[in-house]
Amino acid sequence: MHIRPYRSDDEAALVDLWQACELTRPWNDARVDIERKLADSPELLLVGELEGELTASVMVGYDGHRGWVNYLAVHPAARGNGLGRALMTAAEERLLALGCPKVNLQIRDDNEAARGFYEAIGYGRDPAASYGKRLIPDE
Repeated sequence: MHIRPYRSDDEAALVDLWQACELTRPWNDARVDIERKLADSPELLLVGELEGELTASVMVGYDGHRGWVNYLAVHPAARGNGLGRALMTAAEERLLALGCPKVNLQIRDDNEAARGFYEAIGYGRDPAASYGKRLIPDE
């Protein structure tokens, strides 16, 4: 897999990937999420290509305190081949280069497969609760 930064002509394929991986939700506009990321740190939106096809992605953030991982996606037909692990390695390398001491991510309660994947690559459940408040509706 070739991992590279997102390009503007990737948008449709990236949104399709996120939908195929069931990462999109009605209250989050995926295209707006991409725009927001590009305005902040575009070099931290990574995509993975296999044979010229956008097959995987990860959106990485760093706020000066913690790194964050969002939208880790591997097309269902390409899972089980180490692509998610390769993207997470690329994300961690970029965060380390920024001086990031710890990575956080969120997993939906019903996503057992994601929990197993992250545990297999060394992530563990923190003794913390995730809270959120929408400031700008995407609708």
